[in-house]
Amino acid sequence: RMAIEARYGEAIAMIVVAAVLDAIDGRVARLLRSTSRFGAELDSLTDFVNFGVAPAILLYVWALDEVRSLGWIAALVFAICAALRLARFNVSIDNPNKPEWQANFFVGVPAPAGALLVLLPVYLEYLELPHGRFTAPVVAVYTIAIGLLMVSSLPTWSGKKFGARVSREVVLPLFVLVVVLAASLLSYPWHVLTAGAIVYLGVLPVGWRAWRKHEREDRLAASIGADSP
Repeated sequence: RMAIEARYGEAIAMIVVAAVLDAIDGRVARLLRSTSRFGAELDSLTDFVNFGVAPAILLYVWALDEVRSLGWIAALVFAICAALRLARFNVSIDNPNKPEWQANFFVGVPAPAGALLVLLPVYLEYLELPHGRFTAPVVAVYTIAIGLLMVSSLPTWSGKKFGARVSREVVLPLFVLVVVLAASLLSYPWHVLTAGAIVYLGVLPVGWRAWRKHEREDRLAASIGADSP
């Protein structure tokens, strides 16, 4: 509704809130001992709406409609990629043969991150980057590219283990850091979101290199085990 009414800032704020809630809902469910298969499926459905449908509609009414069918195709591709990404994630949960280190990675860009990344052109316009003649075609290509990153096999750092065990010495500095980030996001939302999206895209190769390192270590351990009597 907010996107259709051209209230893009408020629409993006709701997507950011959805991403924050998505990051903590699993932890809250485990804390309350209320996890269930039904909850997992409902979580995926809401993720598809929040991070697949909502960003696609927002981008379409913001700029993609200027290139007509191409813009609609780009929005549709992004939404479909989000659905496929979530379906693949649900299937991978049931794989009992995964090495333990793979819990630190996602395969492909996760849907919440994809939603926040694909909105980068909107952030830039709020930072007074002009909306010109070639904005819509560039945004269409960028939207499809982010969608393909979500369904790619590129390993990305998940952060699931972060915060599982925090030593007492870093609790206070971590709390201060969270407060500073929250205050910065409220005070300078477009600067923080733009910087976050650019940094995330920049560290994607780091996650890939870490994945490859673990794979090499596994192959080395397997070869040593095969050679030992």
